[in-house]
Amino acid sequence: MGEFNRMTIVAAAEVISDSHSHNDIDILEVQWGIEDRGGGSSKSARVASLSKAAIDGGPSVYAESGLISLERALIEKALAMWSVVKSNSSWMKLKAGLRFDGFEVNEPQDDDTAGWMAPSSSEPATLVRMLPSEVPELDMREAENEVVQLVRKHKLTIAEGHLSRAVSAFQRGEWSGANGELRNFLESYLNEIALKLGCDPTFDSKQKRDFLGSGVVPPFLLSDYNEWSAGGQKSPFVQALMSRMHPHGGHPGLSEEEDATFRIQINLVTARLFLRRLDRRP
Repeated sequence: MGEFNRMTIVAAAEVISDSHSHNDIDILEVQWGIEDRGGGSSKSARVASLSKAAIDGGPSVYAESGLISLERALIEKALAMWSVVKSNSSWMKLKAGLRFDGFEVNEPQDDDTAGWMAPSSSEPATLVRMLPSEVPELDMREAENEVVQLVRKHKLTIAEGHLSRAVSAFQRGEWSGANGELRNFLESYLNEIALKLGCDPTFDSKQKRDFLGSGVVPPFLLSDYNEWSAGGQKSPFVQALMSRMHPHGGHPGLSEEEDATFRIQINLVTARLFLRRLDRRP
């Protein structure tokens, strides 16, 4: 698996297409030594050839930052053009993809009132890693891949549909849509697991969660870990997460993107924990 997911790479190619002429892209391809893998008569064809070359990989290429992978060169070139494309859907898509890869995008300050010491918007945007790269369990792409595999293996079809729509909405920058689908995903896979373990299908969602905590032997939700408690006296984790997924209104200091990123991260890691537990269950 490369450093960046396919959607991120395609979005970076789209940013380059939006900000460069055909001749400019020809020069980039020569600089990167991929002229034999590039080309195309339309901008969409150029996006496709650039993306495929980066995904296929190959020898390192020369860029302003030195000798780096082609996919990294593509991302860096796109970040350098942020001020030209910051209103374009391709830039929004690139930022969403990078968040999924574990990076936050820092856009230089673009404020005429900030004085002569303020950074210029001609400076490239930069990447800041959101989570430690040394902890593979925090890799969001790995989490999503494993969660998708497990929901398919155990035929949690309703949950799979909600997860697919949540990830698609997140990648498009549709934060409210992604949040809504993540709420449904969390509720659905717990409901479907309860049914697999013998819960009465007429129970509502809360009753199914109670069943996972006390109605099946051994319990699926563990009271020792405060995942569940009778009556919810201890603010159990699962109920707290359900509540966190149903806030009302915006909150000062927290952007929609920031909130949506947090939600998809905590939901994927939580789902992986519970789906692994289901997979190991006799």
